[in-house]
Amino acid sequence: MTLPLLAAASLALSVQSAAPAPVTTPQAAPSPAPALSLNSQTLLRCSAAFAMVSHGQSVGNEDALKWPVLDTRGREFFVRALAQLMDETGLDRGGISALVSKEAQRLWDSGETQDIMPACLVMLDSSGI
Repeated sequence: MTLPLLAAASLALSVQSAAPAPVTTPQAAPSPAPALSLNSQTLLRCSAAFAMVSHGQSVGNEDALKWPVLDTRGREFFVRALAQLMDETGLDRGGISALVSKEAQRLWDSGETQDIMPACLVMLDSSGI
């Protein structure tokens, strides 16, 4: 697991530990990820970016430290956005965690995080968090 995935997984686990896990029955095969609206894709992308930048800030990464501190506001955005995605998609915590981990890896591999942060910060500011 790469560093950004650890950061996203860490935040996802904090979301998971905030409430008791529902009782689920085993399924034969995982269902494919649902198609996300543009708004949901953006929530997912910015949540992953905030998790990665917040983690980078916590370990003193130079690129991450160029952005406003995201520990509290970024975490709250992350929690609310993933809860909204759970409601919209019907995915459970594991499904949402897989989506955000996949998006974090995509951002890491493409190097897009620094490019999307300005738009994500606008979204964070407009969220009122």
